[in-house]
Amino acid sequence: MSDADFADATLVLIGHGTALNEESAAPVRQHAAELRRRNCFAGVREAFWNQEPRVSEVVSGLTTRRVFLAPLFISEGYFSEQVIPKALGFEMAGQGGGPKRVLRRGDQTLFYALPVGTHDAITRVLLARAREVVGQFPFPRAPKQGDITLFVAGHGTEQNDNSRTAVERQVELVRAMALYAAVHALFMEEEPRIATCYSTAQTKNIVVVPFFISDGLHVREDIPVLLGEPERVVRQRLQNGQATWRNPTERHGKRVWYASAVGTEPLLAEVILERVRESSAWGEEAVRQVPGLMTER
Repeated sequence: MSDADFADATLVLIGHGTALNEESAAPVRQHAAELRRRNCFAGVREAFWNQEPRVSEVVSGLTTRRVFLAPLFISEGYFSEQVIPKALGFEMAGQGGGPKRVLRRGDQTLFYALPVGTHDAITRVLLARAREVVGQFPFPRAPKQGDITLFVAGHGTEQNDNSRTAVERQVELVRAMALYAAVHALFMEEEPRIATCYSTAQTKNIVVVPFFISDGLHVREDIPVLLGEPERVVRQRLQNGQATWRNPTERHGKRVWYASAVGTEPLLAEVILERVRESSAWGEEAVRQVPGLMTER
């Protein structure tokens, strides 16, 4: 299926959003602008759960024959798989399952895609982030990938195993490529914790890639502090509009590069399109075969 087949469809990129930090919404706007520029869809809209424009209001005003809803979330968590689809009218599967992903409203069909962060193609995005930060800051010279230990840093929470699962899946995929000396997961709120990277790495060179959608406060403030940067220094740099981590930083005998969030990488637009194409395969004739079809009465 070519992207020209979406000329009758609206794409809605959905983020969590927050009134406390504008950076949270930036990736949604970034990728919406890029996909709008490509002119693949009749329209591309940004929508958020926790800030304007609200997702329910955006979706209720759409009139195209098809609507693709793409949640820009890292994992199949509470908001992406329960709160947002339920608010949009998608029926929930029983026994704690996720949403039924197709909804018919009269002549209109809505497709609720899986989160971008659980697509295997996100691995390319993660690797691009790791290469980019070392290439951009090669001082004193860029090490070979085989001399680097790569860490994928996630939030982690004992309330939802999916947060950890998404990170560990990426670690497995990258490790299987044998590009780096070693690849490990790190978490803010679970073991292994962020600070253990220094004792875990057997190489002098470390690259840490935050597996988050936005460069919000977790990425710009919390993780740099957990990596050992003094909190007062991080806050001062934030106030001055500077990067909160200097690449590379020498600490505990290691040389550490810290990348931007995977969700801000331009390649993520391709992952969004992959999710849309996947959702489109549920449509029209095949949609009757898809578990999770809901027809609104």
